This record gives sequence, structure tokens and C-alpha cells, in this order.
Amino acid sequence: MNINKFLYRNQGDWGNIKTWLSKRNKPNLEIEEQVWEIINQVKEKGDTALIKYTQKFDCPNFNSKLLSVKEEEIQQAISQIDKQDLNIIKEARDNIFKFHEHQKEKSWFTPNSDGTILGQLVNPIPKAGLYIPGGQGGETPLISSLLMNAIPAIIAGVEEIILVSPPRKDGTLNPYLLATAHLLGLKKVFKIGSAWAIAALALGTETIPQVDIIVGPGNIFVTMAKKLLQGQVGIDMIAGPSEITILASKQADPKFIASDLLSQAEHDSMAASILISPSSILLQTVKDELKRQLSSLPRKKIAIESLTNWGALIEVPDLGVGMELVNLIAPEHFELLADNPWQFIGKIKNAGAVFIGEHTPEPIGDYFAGPNHVLPTMSTARFAQALSVETFYKKTSLLYTPFSYIKKHGDKIAKLARLEGLEAHAKSIEIRLKED
Repeated sequence: MNINKFLYRNQGDWGNIKTWLSKRNKPNLEIEEQVWEIINQVKEKGDTALIKYTQKFDCPNFNSKLLSVKEEEIQQAISQIDKQDLNIIKEARDNIFKFHEHQKEKSWFTPNSDGTILGQLVNPIPKAGLYIPGGQGGETPLISSLLMNAIPAIIAGVEEIILVSPPRKDGTLNPYLLATAHLLGLKKVFKIGSAWAIAALALGTETIPQVDIIVGPGNIFVTMAKKLLQGQVGIDMIAGPSEITILASKQADPKFIASDLLSQAEHDSMAASILISPSSILLQTVKDELKRQLSSLPRKKIAIESLTNWGALIEVPDLGVGMELVNLIAPEHFELLADNPWQFIGKIKNAGAVFIGEHTPEPIGDYFAGPNHVLPTMSTARFAQALSVETFYKKTSLLYTPFSYIKKHGDKIAKLARLEGLEAHAKSIEIRLKED
């Protein structure tokens, strides 16, 4: 197995690494054209378009009666779930709720001595659409994605949450997905997927309610639809393939590192798995360990393609320089495997989520601990952050000023308005001054 190797000594070496990583972000004009056609079809034909696309790609016998999930389907799904599995899902749900409760915000108002009152209204977005992919034809339900996307919306107080997910060939949804929806109290569930599901949520159809924001992962067609509809509806983020960067000292366990790199590589052939270390011996040992662990991996083919194209072993002079490189990469997931990792916490500037120490592998965050696993990818952690309760808030400024405020500051405000060539702005102030 081949894997990319780089030497990073200072920022002068960043160019080669940056050029290599940027190749993952090539635009696909052919898919963009296809998705525009889907969006237009949904806009013009509504449910008819949804049924046509679902018959073609997901369920040959799909019809309008199958579009909405019935209460009896949810109850049947609950009865099919192993009780131990259900308890695990409940525990993960509770952990995620507990973490996100800390993100709640309140409206605030500040009265000042000059009589002004300034503040901010914090209101939930009224309607949210959750997109959850089917996962290998509905046989690998993305339970964690549903938990991570729904819980922040629930805590924010979103009034109406619409869940959509592509049906299996028999027209059903995986019972684990339905049982999880029930545990979250979600009532409106629809069986549609891909770009037409995103279009339906954004535009509304006879059956699918139009929402104000859409969140949730998906393939390139889902991502493209979100990108094209951004501006007509709120979008959580335009996510790319998954990625992990590990910064490791020479004492780090190569078995742990290899398994964590593979946990991303098995996601997708475009996933990026990067190890940074000052130890050339560790880098080589991890490469050997990757080969060994790959031999028993069910998704071996995907992982090999991912590691060959987007895997990298990067040697740095020391961990401090390695931390500088991590901030330049701005990874979705960042594992810090240093002897004393806490000394580096203040130096972390750009990362979607940070996993500290050798016993905090990335899957703990994916499924169970509590922090959200919907994270910025493709170096967007430079300016973006994880999905959170804040995603589902709208913040509105509030101002009150008495006449005494205009009397004191009106001339200054009018002056600023005229500097910008906006005479009516100035006069809206001055007309009030004339009343004095």
C-alpha cells in the first residue's frame, strides 16, 4: 500500500501539502447540472417528482401512500429493536442532550444611564428539516446522525422538525431509525432521499412542509442540492468527505494510531487520514501497522483507495511545529497524542473537534460522549464550527432611544449619513430635532 509522505519544517513547506489537499475540492459541473434539473422538477411537479425519483432510485413500487410514515410503522419498529440496543441508544441520546443543554441562550436587554435600552432577542427557527441518509440501502441506519442533528434543534425549541430519509427497496425505513425518531419525539417522518428530498424541504410540496433550515449529512447529490438552495433556505454547512489529523509524539502507540486513521479511511475513498509526528520511526511503524490491520477490514478496498490518495505521513521537527501544521490543515477531527497533551490546548486554533490522549479515539465523539459530530471539513474549521443549538437560533437586535439621545447625538449621526451620501437618513434624524 502506498501512502503520501511529506516533510514539514516551517510554513515554507505548507504549499505542497495545501496543493495536495485542495485537489479533494474540485467542482463537479455535471452533477450540478443534474441537481438543478431535480430541483426544477420538484418545484414544478411537487409530490409527483418525488415519487418518480424514488421509484427510479430507491423503491420501484413506491407510491404516494408510502410517502409519510404512519404511527403503526413506528410502533412496529420499536417492537423489532433489541432492548439492549434500545438502551444504548437512550444512553447516547441522554449524553448528547446533557452536552448540548449547556449551549442554550437567552434573550438579553441592557438599560443604560442615558435612557437607551439595547438588547438581543433569541428565538428558535420555526421549522427544521433533518436529512438522514439511508446507509447501504437502509441496512446500516445512521442512528448517530439522527441524534446529533435532532437534539440541538429540540433544545433550541424548534417548533416543527421534519425528518426525511430514503426508503428501502420494500418501501420501509430501517426500524432502528424509526425507533430513534420515536425516542426523540419526532412525529413527521417522510420516505424520500437524495437531492429531491432537499429540494422538497426547501421549496415545499403538497405533502412535504417547507422548512426554514436543513441539516444533515449526505452524498455529493445531497451536498450539491444544499449548496444550490443555500439562500432560499438555511443550511447547516456544505460538508465534504470525512477527515482526521493525528499529532503524535514518539511514545504514542502505533496500533492505536493505525486503527484511528482507518476509522476515517473506511468512510469514503475521498476521506483524508493524516499522521504528523517528529518520529520517523513512529511514522514507519504506523505504515506497517496499517498494512496489518487492513488485512481484516471489511471495507478494505475503500480504505486502501482513501489512504493511497488522501492518506499522509508527515514528519516535523517537533510537536510545536506539528501543532502549527495542524492549524493550517484545520481538520474536521484532531487527535492529540502527546505525552502531556494539555500543554498544547491553548495552541489549538483550527479544528472541528479535538480528541485528547490515547484513550479518546474519534468514534467516542461520533457516537456517544455528547459533543456533536457534525463538523466542518475541507479546512473550513478556519471559520466554521460544529453543529450546535446556536445553529437553530435567530438573533435579532433590539434598540430603544429616548428623545434626549437624539438631541445629544443627532448631529453626529446626520453627519455620518451625509458622508455616505444618504440625505434621507440624515433628515430622518433632523426632523426629530426640529420638534425640540
